[in-house]
Amino acid sequence: QKVSKVASNIYVARVDGSENIQYTYGENLNVHVKWSPDGKRIAFLSFRDGPPQVYVMRFHGGEAYQVTDAATGIENFQWGPDGKHIAYLMKDPKSKAEKQREKEKRDVNRVNQEFRYNHLYTTQVKNADDTTRKVQRLTQGPFHIWGFDWSPDGETIAFTHRPNPRVNSYMESDISTVPADSGSVTSLVDMAGWNGEVHYSPNGQKVAFTSCGDKKIYSGLSDAYVIPASGGTPRKLSGTPNQSVDIIGWTRAADELLVTDANRFSRHIYAVPASGEPVRQISQGKGLYGGYQLASISHENDIIGFTYLNLKKPNEVYTSSLNEFKRQRITSINQDAPKPKMGKTELITWRGPGNRKIEGLLTYPVGYEEGQQVPLILNVHGGPNAAHDRSFTGSLAQLYASQGYAVLRPNPRGSDGYGQEFRVKVNGNWGPGPLKDLMGGVDKTIEMDVAHPDSLAIMGGSYGGYMTAYAVTQTDRFAAASMRAGVSNLISMKGTTDIPTDFTNQMGGEFWKNLETYEKNSPIYHVDHVSTPTQIIHGARDKRVPTSQGREFYRALKRQDVETQMIIFPRMTHGFDEPKYLIQVVDETIDWFDEQLGRDQEASDSE
Repeated sequence: QKVSKVASNIYVARVDGSENIQYTYGENLNVHVKWSPDGKRIAFLSFRDGPPQVYVMRFHGGEAYQVTDAATGIENFQWGPDGKHIAYLMKDPKSKAEKQREKEKRDVNRVNQEFRYNHLYTTQVKNADDTTRKVQRLTQGPFHIWGFDWSPDGETIAFTHRPNPRVNSYMESDISTVPADSGSVTSLVDMAGWNGEVHYSPNGQKVAFTSCGDKKIYSGLSDAYVIPASGGTPRKLSGTPNQSVDIIGWTRAADELLVTDANRFSRHIYAVPASGEPVRQISQGKGLYGGYQLASISHENDIIGFTYLNLKKPNEVYTSSLNEFKRQRITSINQDAPKPKMGKTELITWRGPGNRKIEGLLTYPVGYEEGQQVPLILNVHGGPNAAHDRSFTGSLAQLYASQGYAVLRPNPRGSDGYGQEFRVKVNGNWGPGPLKDLMGGVDKTIEMDVAHPDSLAIMGGSYGGYMTAYAVTQTDRFAAASMRAGVSNLISMKGTTDIPTDFTNQMGGEFWKNLETYEKNSPIYHVDHVSTPTQIIHGARDKRVPTSQGREFYRALKRQDVETQMIIFPRMTHGFDEPKYLIQVVDETIDWFDEQLGRDQEASDSE
């Protein structure tokens, strides 16, 4: 386990917002808080002394005490219905043979062999002064568990598993059950593709889960299904407009399943009837309602808790009655924090190829005056099946806006939030099609007399980094580019990434059978057309998009005397998680854009 460099503490608030108390302090990471069934205790994961362990503390306060001593740390946990046990996932420790080989310096890496799997355990939860806890292992064998749920009667645990710990095997996820006091494993769901997020109904008669429907689809398709807890044939429930749901949980009567899903630039809460009737949207307005990790349901009084934020409001915790949805804010952690001046953000639309409406969020520079032409940053999202949304703009977009830039964040074809048909339009067409959608947005901002046509910049991370590289091979309209963790060569990427099967699906087959598609969409095969000064930023430990992807593009640009720089951040994987580095990435990007657009000289002249 890699300990986060960001501290996280626990607060407890009453559902009416009348009380908000901090329960933990210090610089540790304390996460995944869960109430005991009787509501008298809370359990959470804490990185206090090495690998994360489960700690418990009384609701009325007091010192937290440790209830697990897992050698490799806890991956996930859940209270048992009796409140006397906790089930958890732990990765297998190194074997004696592995330790001996390390000691003798014979610890070679046999690729895709000797996996260390996550398996299920239970432990007793006693008082702080009683350390005689019985630990019981429930599963073992060559499969990797990543999620589970305890049946309401406490007799069975349903769990989601895949053949091995490699992220590339997630499309082979199935669901099985095991007795909570140990016993044989029984298969429950073995459809092809993704099957996960198990949730027992309150009466224990049904199990809900998400699935892409007995086929391997790598574009985010995820509908809700139910199956009798005793086994049988899975039944697909009605789909949300976007068909990419995360499950929150069941209603008290077990007649509806509550889920969240993206809808254009927002994310909403939906009720999915178990009867198969059409889905109904519960939450209202424009913004992001907290995902399945943060949302929860109180069956006792039919209240749902969730997080909510929008372009102007930062993230806070809210509650609402399920009978009549109305947000009740119960925290002010971010709401009361001082905020700098911010530029206006608005939704703009334009038409892409085929007359398809494309949307984007345009953030104006702080202090912008109508009719003023300013430098524009085209910020491309990752994925490709991710999306820009109505997150609070007081972070990244406003940092650039505070420096005099307008920022356009478009959702081109392939983006989430617009349905399965729109998501798959990027398959085999990573570059050419989406670029037309993006450039249509750039043209729109120029027509609006916002963007200066000679002061355009482009940036993005992951797929956004790929699109940055692809764009500069196709057009010279950008005066500067910043490519972060971007793909430059789809062929070498497929051979080195930790998700090679995704690329097989996205490109319509293996590269040796479909070479034209891979080359057409790879920036490296068009690099002789680049004239845009391009900055390349990469994490040294990136397994998703290996650092070699940035190096290939950097070296090709250098050999053509295109102005470029490459910055490699030590320790960083695909997602940067050290605060100082997150700040430095923004600073480096702004400095690069200012230099290439001549803005640093303008500032110097004005002094």
